[in-house]
Amino acid sequence: MANHSPNNASSSANVWPALPVNEWQDTYATLHMWTQIVGKIRLTQTPLENHWWNSVLYVTSRGLTTSPIPYGVRTFEIDFDFIDHQVLIQTSDGDIKSIALAPRSVADFYRELMDTLRSLAIEVQIHAKPDEVAEPIPFVADHKHASYDAEYANRFWRILLQADRVLKQFRSRFLGKCSPVHFFWGSFDLAVTRFSGRPAPERPGADAITREAYSHQVISHGFWPGGGAVESPVFYSYTAPAPAGLEKESIHPGFYSTELSEFILPYDDVRQSLSPDESLLEFMESTYDAGARLANWDRTSLERQK
Repeated sequence: MANHSPNNASSSANVWPALPVNEWQDTYATLHMWTQIVGKIRLTQTPLENHWWNSVLYVTSRGLTTSPIPYGVRTFEIDFDFIDHQVLIQTSDGDIKSIALAPRSVADFYRELMDTLRSLAIEVQIHAKPDEVAEPIPFVADHKHASYDAEYANRFWRILLQADRVLKQFRSRFLGKCSPVHFFWGSFDLAVTRFSGRPAPERPGADAITREAYSHQVISHGFWPGGGAVESPVFYSYTAPAPAGLEKESIHPGFYSTELSEFILPYDDVRQSLSPDESLLEFMESTYDAGARLANWDRTSLERQK
């Protein structure tokens, strides 16, 4: 029987829903930790791809997925389902097990997920401490983060679904090396990254993650739900290394944030515009043009001609 719950409605009011940080920040923080656990499982089990592309999650029609993960001659995948609010673990042997997404601590989620994998004869060892967050708490000891508001988790996924769709359209216009549209669980953002084809100078004091991620010149675009001083979600764009004068470029829509050192377009501006797709595409084209022009990219060979 088809699920006709309100979360499945496709009306315009649900396509680009509101997502103020202060209304779901506890769920946000907990979900961030849960996605880190799942992402680290994929990272541990897969060979390194350039710029850590092997570690990411992908948007699906129900949530987020690892895609198939190798385990010997078997594979398994882990999916977040933000419609029925569960985590599904599926194997190439045909086994399927689920874990409820509900208010529960990170420690409890971590324990049950690892126990479930063991019940499927899958033993995985991860670096069991979060990355890219202030004051990280080991997963096994994290009883601080224990919130789950199903409505806001679903809203977050619905935004990812739309952003993923438009970012893929933007990605199709580029002929050079380009990342997939993928979700980074460390920084908790959906991103697509274009490459000039030229190496970038190593950043002073860069750790192994940053050194690999920014080994080549890039222009990146994406969606971030906000956090800290940023109280609302934003779409962003940055060029790395940043060419001189980038912050002075006039782009439309959006503006340069000196606080974030990148161009941003508030998500609310997109969802309230007459055409969210066109507003977002215009932002990405405008910021890409600024970065590629100032960094002297070989645009004739890199861009699909209109």
